[in-house]
Amino acid sequence: MTQNQQTVEQSNHPFKDGVTTGIVHVHVRRPNIDPNQPERSLDAALEEAVGLAEAISLNVVHKQIVRLNKMSPSTLMGKGNVDGIGSAIAALNIKLMIVDSTLSPIQQRNLEKIWKCKVIDRTGLILEIFGERARTAEGSLQVELAALKHQRSRLVRSWTHLERQRGGFGFTGGPGERQIELDRRMIDNRILKIEKELNQTIKMRSLHRKARQRNEAPVVALVGYTNAGKSTLFNKLTESNVFAKDLLFATLDPTMRVCKLPGGREVIFSDTVGFISNLPTQLIAAFRATLEEVCTADVILHVHDTAHMDHEAQACDVKKVLTELGIEEESKDAPMIIEVLNKADLLTNADTEILANKISRKSNKVLISAVTGEGLVNLLALIQRRLIEDGKIIHIELPTYEGEILAWCYRKGVILSRYDKGEIIYLTLRLDSGEIKKFEQFKVSKKAHL
Repeated sequence: MTQNQQTVEQSNHPFKDGVTTGIVHVHVRRPNIDPNQPERSLDAALEEAVGLAEAISLNVVHKQIVRLNKMSPSTLMGKGNVDGIGSAIAALNIKLMIVDSTLSPIQQRNLEKIWKCKVIDRTGLILEIFGERARTAEGSLQVELAALKHQRSRLVRSWTHLERQRGGFGFTGGPGERQIELDRRMIDNRILKIEKELNQTIKMRSLHRKARQRNEAPVVALVGYTNAGKSTLFNKLTESNVFAKDLLFATLDPTMRVCKLPGGREVIFSDTVGFISNLPTQLIAAFRATLEEVCTADVILHVHDTAHMDHEAQACDVKKVLTELGIEEESKDAPMIIEVLNKADLLTNADTEILANKISRKSNKVLISAVTGEGLVNLLALIQRRLIEDGKIIHIELPTYEGEILAWCYRKGVILSRYDKGEIIYLTLRLDSGEIKKFEQFKVSKKAHL
């Protein structure tokens, strides 16, 4: 393998399992200028970073919080903090240091020189996790695209050969290009190729979306902070076996399954990648094709981890990503959002009572436990109500041989009552206004009383 290939493929090699790792969470003291953003617990933020490291089997032997009044442009932290962490690195023989913040290429390079070990920031860690967890070809391409864009500005960090120049062709050739320029062009070419492949994926997803619209099954998308229990809820609702574990970013690739609501109507549930605070912007851009399923959903289930001390701050982070995707709750065109307060089984009786009182005053919230199944009946009923909020009750008489129309009624409406008499079926159901117009296209043998 050439040095050029090594440079491009560097980000695709996950760290070896069990490598001794240190984590420092950097908190810059600044006034909270957003009153709607709850303060985040520093201990919880540090434990989240540890959880991210353990998600790829790193052996965390040191963790600490560093509070800063201002950031250093060369090393992010002051000399005292850098030297103190350096002593811990030497004492514990740490091979990898994770700085739970955003490092510039210069800061990353300087810290590696001082600490004499590999250093990555929060973005690099999340990219490593995504690279290891992506299973589908599309997911792998999305992660590689994000990793290459992140790597492009950091080529000079670890490769001493990049400053060498290569002469031009012929006897009169000039000094030629530096190796770093050649490698950067290789990365740019690879980025263009991946973007073309992902554009084909976007077209394919658009075709699949149109096919689902022809089948007239509404889509319910699950979103939420990572480890909020989306995949567990997805499995419970659809009787699937999607990988679900108490692990940050347990699943990345989107999954869709059909489920029937209590009235018999079929809906498609879509499980998506979990969100996280300070999610790298290049990841949001790379996964936009996948997250478009959320934008086109009829209903969005925002799953909360109510047992987490920072669940309110986590909810704000999720809403920020939804806003970046163009989903505004106040917009008329936005999907309906249901707040699903999960992990009720981990709450105390007092906390459960407080949440129940809050929910009683909100029409779009429901308390559940995806593990025990508590509250799932209420959740499905709420989804059903949201899908037919503007619906109208109609009475239909159908001959028994009109099986296609009968199946359509069960799929698209909520059956309120059914009475069979001889060869006639008497149905009372609720349909929204758009479905009533579609129903009128059927040639019903017996008169339908609308």
